[in-house]
Amino acid sequence: MIAASPSPNRILSIDVLRGFDMLMIIFADRFFMSLHRGADSALTGFLAHQFDHPDWFGSTFYDIIMPLFLFVVGAVIPFSLSQRMQEQHTKAQLYRKLLRRFVILFILGWIVQGNLLALDAAQFKVFSNTLQAIAVGYVFSCLAFIHLSKNGRYLLFAFCLIAYALLLTVPNIPGVGRSTLLPDQNFALYVDRLVFGPFDDGLQYTWLLSGLGFTATTLSGLFAGEWIKSDMPRQKVAVYLVVAGLISLGIGLIWGIWHPIVKKIWTSSFVLASSGVCYLLLAAFYWIIDVKGKTGWIFPLKVIGMNAITAYVLSHVIDFPGIAEDLLFGLQQYGEAWYPVWTSIGGFVILYILLWYMYKKNTFIKV
Repeated sequence: MIAASPSPNRILSIDVLRGFDMLMIIFADRFFMSLHRGADSALTGFLAHQFDHPDWFGSTFYDIIMPLFLFVVGAVIPFSLSQRMQEQHTKAQLYRKLLRRFVILFILGWIVQGNLLALDAAQFKVFSNTLQAIAVGYVFSCLAFIHLSKNGRYLLFAFCLIAYALLLTVPNIPGVGRSTLLPDQNFALYVDRLVFGPFDDGLQYTWLLSGLGFTATTLSGLFAGEWIKSDMPRQKVAVYLVVAGLISLGIGLIWGIWHPIVKKIWTSSFVLASSGVCYLLLAAFYWIIDVKGKTGWIFPLKVIGMNAITAYVLSHVIDFPGIAEDLLFGLQQYGEAWYPVWTSIGGFVILYILLWYMYKKNTFIKV
């Protein structure tokens, strides 16, 4: 659906944080990898490492990007759903909107990473993408917002973390033994392969049982959105965000000693640690933009953030750096090692121009 203009009561810091997150996805990862190939220095090596996922245990900065996407989706829920409930939408109407968004996000996920456009059943993956994780987290968080009290939502958050941790460590796996948090030895991956069969993504990422973690991550953003929407003074909201971030990050790191942080299977310790970082990032953006009113720098990120899903899908479906190569090929003779840097920048500029044009025309695509 195309919205003619954004809602007047949007929180700028949330839009800008979403734009920052999307910038990391559509530009920064490829750029820093290319920069390291060109410069080959200790600094560029460190930056490139931070934009690559670890093999299994631990985390880099890049591992925060997907949780931040879910977190920001959750932060918007108190605003969007409250408005619809105030407009006297019936529960049936709300459910239809939730189902519609769930289906659209799943289809977009199939287009982006599920190989839907290959038109080949042998290549099709049922559940394999960030957009689909958002669909799960969004629907269950919205249902929690509609039907549960605030304390009930906190209890649901704790239940998701504890239940998923138990599912990863208690069951026995046929032919393997007791589930562990190791590759190919965890119950979540066993369930995915059992249910999806040949349509599993085959990459050791888990999706079905990880839905408990996706929901918890989205709920953590919902809690932040509730504080921002409340009548609390903005300075107090910023303090709440910082305190929540430090507590969540601390508990996640401590729990990670016994229940390791593994992004690929979205362990409960990963949910807490990554949510802690998300709270701190939101606190920083909220303090600078909505408390201090320093907004002179936000326009580029706002342009991206206001059409985040569009930016995500286009960047995965269209090879913008490849298009840039057709325009910048003459630069290759002046520096073979640096050429990928120029095409990364060029590809991003082309995509940004499209997003800027949509922004100027007040065209904001919602799902």
